[in-house]
Amino acid sequence: MGRARDTAKARQADQEVDRRIAPAYYFDIGQVCDPTVRHLLEHCPSVFGLKRAVAELLSGDLGVPLPEPTGVIESGAIVRGPVAVAANAVICEGAIVTGPVLVCSGAVIGAGARVRDNTIVGPGCQIGFGAEVTRSLLVDGVFMKHSCFVGDSVLGRDVNMGVFAATTSLRVTSGPVSEPATQEVCAHLDGRRIPTGQTKFGAVVGDGVIVPAGTVLMPATLIGAGTVIYPKTQVGGFFPAGSQGR
Repeated sequence: MGRARDTAKARQADQEVDRRIAPAYYFDIGQVCDPTVRHLLEHCPSVFGLKRAVAELLSGDLGVPLPEPTGVIESGAIVRGPVAVAANAVICEGAIVTGPVLVCSGAVIGAGARVRDNTIVGPGCQIGFGAEVTRSLLVDGVFMKHSCFVGDSVLGRDVNMGVFAATTSLRVTSGPVSEPATQEVCAHLDGRRIPTGQTKFGAVVGDGVIVPAGTVLMPATLIGAGTVIYPKTQVGGFFPAGSQGR
């Protein structure tokens, strides 16, 4: 009887883990207006697969058409490689964008911003002076108007990155840092290590979260939608949706 109860608890725990690494736990997919971004969120069973899916989509391997590149690239912007700028999106003078990159409708890459390497900037996102994004998916309405850094990460609808906030994506627990990275990054749920399958993985930040100024998110940080993060030098681990992370 005791063994059966333990087995049932283990199954329940596994199901909970599965739920907490699904995109739907972090993002209200039904509210995502861009069909390309919505396709990624609907077809990736795990948030840890989104970064790879972005790269495959931008390379054409998924067979998903990109929007018509009818947006504006201002004179004085530096754009290299395959960069698709959708209708009503703007890459401003003084911005630097290195593809493959998709800039969705209504997004603005401002002067002094840097976007590169397999990134999707979702509709209505604003990337400002001194902000840098690489190998990431910004779902919708992300606000990065000040100097900050997002790499190897997924940011949900209306996420706000404060000035000097940053994600980190490399394990640095042993030996010198090497490039390319060799150690797999793991997330932590209920005291268990959950493999991401990647040697670089930053953070998953759910809808409506504000990352305070000066806050550094440790590798494989998972922050559920609507979580309140208090100002802190370093934040890591898993934060349930709607919680208050101190």
